[in-house]
Amino acid sequence: MSAASNVIIYGGSGALGSSVVKFFKKMNWSVISIDLVPSESADKNVTLSPSDSFEEQGFKALSEVEKQLAGNKADAVLCVAGGWAGGNASSKDLFANSELMWKQSVQTSLIAAHIASQHLKEGGFVSLTGAYPAQKGTPGMIGYGLAKAAVHQLVQSLAEKASGLPKDSKVNAILPITLDTPMNRKFMGDGADLSSWTPLDAVAEKLFEWATKPETVESGKLVEIITSEGKTVFH
Repeated sequence: MSAASNVIIYGGSGALGSSVVKFFKKMNWSVISIDLVPSESADKNVTLSPSDSFEEQGFKALSEVEKQLAGNKADAVLCVAGGWAGGNASSKDLFANSELMWKQSVQTSLIAAHIASQHLKEGGFVSLTGAYPAQKGTPGMIGYGLAKAAVHQLVQSLAEKASGLPKDSKVNAILPITLDTPMNRKFMGDGADLSSWTPLDAVAEKLFEWATKPETVESGKLVEIITSEGKTVFH
């Protein structure tokens, strides 16, 4: 793949994002990372301020990406930003955690979608990050479940003809259960079955496969990521 292929990765400095950035770089793609801190591995960075409003972040990301692309189009736009917070309806942290989850998952996904509407090539690929558990009730992590369910709905909306995405583009969501990140190992690693955790490189490789062959993507699909005994399946 020539260096002329461009990918925009929202959340490029996170655990999953860093892995995705490095994989695309290894495959000689030009990588633009959008995040609150710069990615050391990306070719170019769009660094947003958490103190800015949603609208301010969105329009800054849009204008900076336009400058970075310098008249070119992106082949893929990937949003791998996110986070996790727990709490049920009685939690004193319900409001704060739910707001945080909305910012980290929904707002980032909406910004990525808007950028794709303006800067993705026709027939390009968009992927957002949902969550396997959010397909059902998530009583112990209400804010998280709400935000991820909203991302699922956004993907299905973007897959429709009047969504505003470029002609013939494809969009899906990845729905992991537990990713093998340093943070998850720190807080959940004791006694956990790590063979059921999804390696970050497996996700990065699959996103690259879809980005290079978007015609194979079923648009609107919520792709469950199941890892068992060290083997990862996407379906």
